[in-house]
Amino acid sequence: MTPQELADHIRSAVKSAISTGQLALSESDIPGEIVVERPKNLDHGDWATNIAMQLGKKAGLNPSAAAEILQPFLSQLPGVDEVEIAGPGFINIRLSAASQGELVLAVIAKGNAFGRGTKLAGKKINVEFISANPTGPLHLGHTRWAAVGDAIARVLEAEGASSSREFYVNDLGVQMDKFGASVKAAALGETIPEDGYHGAYIPELAKQVVLENPEIIDLSEPERSDAFRDAAYALQLTDQKRVLDNFNTHFDVWYSEKSLHTSGAVERGFEKLKSQGHMFIEGGATWLRTSDFDDDKDRVLIKADGALTYFASDTAYYVDKRDRGFDLCIYLLGADHHGYVNRLRAVAACAGDNPDENIQVLIGQMVKMLKNGEEVRLSKRAGNIITLEDLVDEVGVDAARYSLIRYPVESPLVLDLDLLVSSTNDNPVYYVQYAHARIASVIRNAAELGLIPAATSDWDQTTFDPSQLTDDREGALLGLLADYPRVVASAAELREPHRIARYIEEVATSYHSFYASCRVLPQGDEPVTSLNIARLWLCGATRQVIFNGLELLGVSAPERM
Repeated sequence: MTPQELADHIRSAVKSAISTGQLALSESDIPGEIVVERPKNLDHGDWATNIAMQLGKKAGLNPSAAAEILQPFLSQLPGVDEVEIAGPGFINIRLSAASQGELVLAVIAKGNAFGRGTKLAGKKINVEFISANPTGPLHLGHTRWAAVGDAIARVLEAEGASSSREFYVNDLGVQMDKFGASVKAAALGETIPEDGYHGAYIPELAKQVVLENPEIIDLSEPERSDAFRDAAYALQLTDQKRVLDNFNTHFDVWYSEKSLHTSGAVERGFEKLKSQGHMFIEGGATWLRTSDFDDDKDRVLIKADGALTYFASDTAYYVDKRDRGFDLCIYLLGADHHGYVNRLRAVAACAGDNPDENIQVLIGQMVKMLKNGEEVRLSKRAGNIITLEDLVDEVGVDAARYSLIRYPVESPLVLDLDLLVSSTNDNPVYYVQYAHARIASVIRNAAELGLIPAATSDWDQTTFDPSQLTDDREGALLGLLADYPRVVASAAELREPHRIARYIEEVATSYHSFYASCRVLPQGDEPVTSLNIARLWLCGATRQVIFNGLELLGVSAPERM
């Protein structure tokens, strides 16, 4: 039984208490969401709810009195063994072994769909992460968002949303000309401009540009400069896409900042803002009155000389996203963009939207890497930055993604490279993947012994007796598995995929404890019992939940290690 199923049963019990007149309330007084949680001390029961505390005040009762009224109704619920009142009105519920064990059937029957919900069904969400110049390799700051942004999109989709991953390409401005000039200088054997780009990738790009466009050398200026810029841009953007694809992060949209201005999106954005009455002219410049919506000052859109500000692109980009039909626009920005939070929320308000519903800005903190106890600072290829490829080359895709997602983004992160390549339980990704591989090995061995088919989809549920799973460690593991849908829903609602990582680590720990104490396979000439089969089913359900959790993080679930 999952927490949601138990919550539905509790709702029915409350309705019964109301209909019989024992609880002086109406059904409209029942909260929309009934909280069901695992108690910190499992000796107190399998699940706990604060429903009596929520209803007591409305009924003019203290929580304990409300709990006493509800207790007999809850005791009659299917699968409930015991109901106890604890503290100031908390209700602890203990399920029968059979009721808990039936969860295993649901997990295996639903397979990859187990844990997925519908709370965000019908919601169209744009997740913009990685806003980068196409002038060089993606660096370590981009790398954190490459993992976390993709994982956020995955958990939103798991809860029913339609999400679009979007990369904002900063391909407008003087940096593009400096980039082109740097590549051209390298190709012609000239000194790269002091304010240009000096990484080792620049000569590499120059060689590739000339190789693919041999006629470019003979072009006259300014055509040659433009050609070098455009050719190098195309190659560098292709390389960024390659690196991200290898990192298991795939974008639905690569949105060019330049296209905002060539497509008329800026003009359309200004028309929308004008219609809302928040644009004004002062000192010859055109402004947006963002200070009406918690920004620290009004913002210039068009300078007195007619030049557009960078903020003009920001406003047009937001309006364009909404025009494309997105209900919610999520921005994932770096640590140096705190000032953008209120600014972008004010843009949404100026466009006539609700900043609490239509826009969300997440700020991620910096990442450092340690090796041999010392900070890793430089990339040989990129010069003064550490690239995404550097990290992947060092530890692999799985370890890199998992470690970047595992922590809240608002916390600075230090990655110990030596730890992430180690095959020890101190390495979180190894610990979780090993649990999955260990279960896969148990199931392979069972299949070779003829106890079960190799594929869980072929298992005969009539062989499974959930009442056999009475050991405390089995109960603890079952309770954790039942909590997975709630964890997914919470990760989606809060945009915190690290909750998935911490959860599957807890499942791995619980499984290792179960495996050490509860023999799964018969030994020697021992007969196969219904307990062996029940434990194999529990292994199968655990493997499925770990697989599903790793998939939401974009991390593989190996069958062997």
